Amino acid sequence: MISYLQIDGLTKSFGDLLLFENMTFGIAQGQKIGLIAKNGSGKTTLLNIIAGKEGYENGAVVFRNDLRVGYLEQSPSYPEGLTVLQACFYSPNETVRLIAEYEEAMAKEDHSRLEDILERMDAMKAWDYEQKAKQILTQLKIQNLDQKVETLSGGQLKRVALANVLITEPELILLDEPTNHLDMEMTEWLEGYLGRANISILMVTHDRYFLDRVCNEIMEIDRKQIYHYKGNYSYYLEKREERIEAVNADIERANNLFRKELDWMRRQPQARGTKAKYRVDAFYELEKRAKQERNNSQVSLEVKAAYIGSKIFEAQHVSKRFGDLRIVEDFNYVFSRYEKMGIVGNNGTGKSTFIKMLIGEVAPDSGDFDIGETVRFGYYSQEGLRFDEQMKVIDAVQDIAEYVDLGDGNKLGVSQFLNYFLFTPEKQHSYVYKLSGGEKRRLYLCTVLMRNPNFLVLDEPTNDLDIVTLNVLEEYLRHFKGCVIVVSHDRYFMDKVVDHLLVFRGNADVKDFPGNYTQYRQWKEEQDRQEKEAEATRLARQKKETEKPKEQAPKVKKKLSYKEQKELEALDVEIPALEAEKAELETVMSSGTLSNDALLEKSSRIAQVMEEIEEKTLRWLELSEFL
Repeated sequence: MISYLQIDGLTKSFGDLLLFENMTFGIAQGQKIGLIAKNGSGKTTLLNIIAGKEGYENGAVVFRNDLRVGYLEQSPSYPEGLTVLQACFYSPNETVRLIAEYEEAMAKEDHSRLEDILERMDAMKAWDYEQKAKQILTQLKIQNLDQKVETLSGGQLKRVALANVLITEPELILLDEPTNHLDMEMTEWLEGYLGRANISILMVTHDRYFLDRVCNEIMEIDRKQIYHYKGNYSYYLEKREERIEAVNADIERANNLFRKELDWMRRQPQARGTKAKYRVDAFYELEKRAKQERNNSQVSLEVKAAYIGSKIFEAQHVSKRFGDLRIVEDFNYVFSRYEKMGIVGNNGTGKSTFIKMLIGEVAPDSGDFDIGETVRFGYYSQEGLRFDEQMKVIDAVQDIAEYVDLGDGNKLGVSQFLNYFLFTPEKQHSYVYKLSGGEKRRLYLCTVLMRNPNFLVLDEPTNDLDIVTLNVLEEYLRHFKGCVIVVSHDRYFMDKVVDHLLVFRGNADVKDFPGNYTQYRQWKEEQDRQEKEAEATRLARQKKETEKPKEQAPKVKKKLSYKEQKELEALDVEIPALEAEKAELETVMSSGTLSNDALLEKSSRIAQVMEEIEEKTLRWLELSEFL
């Protein structure tokens, strides 16, 4: 395989925080690698280093000469003043810039530069490229091409940046959470596109279905070291468990031996001076191994939920619209005790608006939500909690509560609670501004759960959380003794957590489906297949009924009249003349000597000629049947 990228001895730290040390790996042609690590381990930093946006202390990052590299950042940005179209084609690539010129020229009434652009498009064979670009823009639903990038939402900007990366057709693509802000339909399209594309990938994502179906290798950063697995995410899970068991067994053996050696050290003080020095050195090395932390840390979420009564909420004739956009229309629903509902649908169909109406942040136009008296909401929003960046992590949580109620009279202090969420004592006494984006989301999740809610409303909880946290959050939600509503585009998460769905299909069309997301997709695919078969059957029947009278009509032998004979003779002359004129027009138009006005005039004439040729040829065939 051709080597695209080689990283040797890479070391990176921020002050006294060492992210990784002496890291070495390579990426070759055809490799599609998923990068996995806990939040704060340096995933985004590593991508920024490779992309040249971040420095490093030691090591080397070497690319193959002239390699085309694309980078989708977690939070992309573009210069102010660019339109969406310009941002989509923002690239030093000459072909990409030419297509941007062509699209801008086509969007304007002034076509004075069009002739020159068309010639350059032909010369650079850019038409296939342009078609692929249009397909990408269509699939990502990028339509308002004149809008300025500074007015876009975070989700819109992410889609524009994704289009920009894909349009440039890189040989190596770096992706930092590519599915964030994409709805399920777009995610599945991107999954198929990257899976088929002949490109190399280094990708950070929490979407495990996406990871499993796109990547053929997994790299994990754990304890400042990198581990490589030759297989997809499912294979990685299996082999990682084997590695952890082996490490834990080694630590256990080291602990047993350490206890024996410690006893020897205490009983043999005179041995430390001379001939047993090698054993003393070995003891201190063994001590390091024995004191390693076992790799079994998990996020513990065994928090007691407050009592919840039998009445949860009832949606009674709820309607909501924004202008012409209808969210719900005369919507009715009775929510059951301990119900776990998932809400899915394309972006813009009103999922977040619906849950904001439920918790009282947005008022419906008509109807209401009748909430039970015992319901205590815990709301995790996309926007997140606004922390004071200058506060310490532990102080930010103590402002919420002094302890967490675990039930049975047991309480958990804030420091212990944070430790369960993988915040080490050092992290707890660090400042909020030093946390990574994922760590801040994890801290926000802590503050929601420790309020002792009995009805969790989670709006895109999987964005920016690492896979370790997600696995435990899923287990917690499955055993949570309360109610749950989850809005998420993470298919794996939805499959594990919810027992039925509300599917927002747009224009106030809301489907209640009894099952998880995979079951819904299977049902929908079957419905689509049946609809296609029914439509094909209808069209075939319609065609058969239309053709039936013709088949039954008796054939009548007919002779040409004198007038028809003359018409046929004239067609024998006219058709070759039109063909000759068409050939002459094609030659003139491709000569490059015509002015813009003349080119438009010739284009109009050749269309007329082709239409006349088709019309006269059909008439000639019709008359010639009776010869």
